[in-house]
Amino acid sequence: MAKKTEKAAVAPKRVVTKVAKVAKAAKGAAVKTSARHPRARVTDLFKGKAELAKTLAASVARADEDTDQLEARLKTASNAQLLRLQKMVALVKDKWGNREKLIAAIGAAQKKSKDKDFLTRLDGYSLPQLVDLARSSERRART
Repeated sequence: MAKKTEKAAVAPKRVVTKVAKVAKAAKGAAVKTSARHPRARVTDLFKGKAELAKTLAASVARADEDTDQLEARLKTASNAQLLRLQKMVALVKDKWGNREKLIAAIGAAQKKSKDKDFLTRLDGYSLPQLVDLARSSERRART
């Protein structure tokens, strides 16, 4: 009888499924999350507000504007505004290339590409205003 009790005391091996292994590994691993606050996002992505303002000044500056003065103005802007402006600059670079090509695209979409006064007036607009004009012109052209 002693042999029967020894076998009864030994528990059967537990079968671990792949799902259980993945869940156990995921539970112990740290999940990398991105920063939610604008200041933390600026610090994570661009190493600080000064660096972001410096990169934006070159992209946002008009032909007749001084980049140093623009950079000084951008340093006083809020982090959320700088992040929105960075998103606009990235959109312009991806979709149109640069500011001049964006203005030319707006002129072509509105069928005023030969109107020099209209194009010079567009040159005075800010980058977000130009992107808004381009989007609305594209939407209008589709209908």
